[in-house]
Amino acid sequence: MIPALLAGDRILFRRRLPGEVPKVGTVVAFEDPRERETRLLIKRVAQVDGHQITVLGDNTAASTDSRDFGPIRAENISWIYLRRYRHAQLGTGENSQIENDL
Repeated sequence: MIPALLAGDRILFRRRLPGEVPKVGTVVAFEDPRERETRLLIKRVAQVDGHQITVLGDNTAASTDSRDFGPIRAENISWIYLRRYRHAQLGTGENSQIENDL
């Protein structure tokens, strides 16, 4: 997800509500369809077709996403992005620089 997310950033997610289908542009987290229960992926929703979601990483040249494993079902998305805390901001007490948009 570089450049939106950088090494050391902390991200706050909320659980996806039952029946909720994320909108295009939303950052989501879900279990890797190829390695369930061992790897969590963070991607951006690129397309919504009913309950089928196409997700892409922001760094397309180095991303593992729907181009590799196909679309995922909305119910397989566990988390919806809320906020990002930049690594440099952690522990500084500067809450004014918490970023809500990716």
